[in-house]
Amino acid sequence: MDWDMRTGTRCGRRSYGIIGKVFATSLTLGAIFASQPALAQEKKTLEFAASVFADPSRGPIYRKWVDMFNSTHADIEIKPIGIPFASFSNTILTQLGGGEGPDVIRFDLNDFYPAAGAGLLMDLGSQIDPAQYNFIGPDEYMNVSDKRYGVVFGMTPYALLYNEKLVPGGKVPKTFDELIAAAKAAKTEKTYGFAFRTTMNQASGFWQDVCNFVYGFGGQWAKDGTLTVNSPEVVAGIAAYKQMYDAGVIPEGATSSEYRQMFWEGKLAFMIDNGGVAGLLANKAPELPLAAAPSPFPHPQQVMVLAALAVNANSQNKDAAVEFVKWTLSPDAQKAFLQIPGEVYAATKVERIPGSTDADKRFDKVLDVYAAQADYGTPQLVAGFEEETPQMQQIILEQVVRVLKGGVDPKAAMDEAQQEIEHRVLRH
Repeated sequence: MDWDMRTGTRCGRRSYGIIGKVFATSLTLGAIFASQPALAQEKKTLEFAASVFADPSRGPIYRKWVDMFNSTHADIEIKPIGIPFASFSNTILTQLGGGEGPDVIRFDLNDFYPAAGAGLLMDLGSQIDPAQYNFIGPDEYMNVSDKRYGVVFGMTPYALLYNEKLVPGGKVPKTFDELIAAAKAAKTEKTYGFAFRTTMNQASGFWQDVCNFVYGFGGQWAKDGTLTVNSPEVVAGIAAYKQMYDAGVIPEGATSSEYRQMFWEGKLAFMIDNGGVAGLLANKAPELPLAAAPSPFPHPQQVMVLAALAVNANSQNKDAAVEFVKWTLSPDAQKAFLQIPGEVYAATKVERIPGSTDADKRFDKVLDVYAAQADYGTPQLVAGFEEETPQMQQIILEQVVRVLKGGVDPKAAMDEAQQEIEHRVLRH
């Protein structure tokens, strides 16, 4: 990937206070525009679907960000639609496949690629000129088969989050063995040592967690157009996942919502999660002794959550939808976006304003860790098989469940996954 996050993308840091100023300015502008004589025209209402709108903590902040657009566009109203993360993929792809669905959608990459490949998204190539914007490096992933189907909505890597008060001896683990030991030492009747997803009803997040372990142990799902699902490195990552599962330190079967709540309530010592979750924790519990460190795996590569903003190919309001997409790339919208707790990078290289309160400054240190991991961010896609990733993901996760709960050997499980993918997905 040809981009330097340390020297080019990240120019400053955050202040939660500034978002109110930006929104207030926007509302003032809206009042000015509203006072001007308006042309008689029908107002278009567009639906914008995103899982972040369903977040009870940060969702209202994203909605305020959208209100910046609504307050300055008398002829267009963007209506946020919140769909929970666990059901978002199935809901949206089903709607789009039926020729329906919202006008604008925020996708994770593993849904974005299949939707684009199936012709469900509008080609934005003639609408978005890269020369007009200072895009971050991952913008390259917005192109599928040499056509632009989206713009970056936000990007964050993963890192180890921990509660400083619950770290045994104050020593932050730097290796996986140290993480296992620290998680065991932190486990009590009232607290858990670590948490991740282990069930198919959380498949999207389960996949991210598994990818973090696989990437962290040097694995890739495919390389140079060849599947490597059963490579020694992938097997090592799955074995490590099993080792943590068997350590007796996790709240088995807990959803991500449940164990994240445990974290902000001071009942969980460690978890590996993205910057958006770090923002959620800081927003929910400002006094929480939250800190971050690189994930303690042998290799620095971790999942990169890269969200795409796209337009429904069947939208009846494409011009208005494109106008909204272009607005999101404006300097004011981009700067305001970075004030949303947990947003580490926007679509373009814009300056982040430093924090002012003690809580802001503490969270700035957390964001510093995430920013330093950005160069190691890896999409949770099967390289070279992006459009087939959802099918492959399902097969791999089913085998991981067999490893965790059925005692199946990790190598045997990944051998079976590879064979099943070759026969069922690739038709070899």
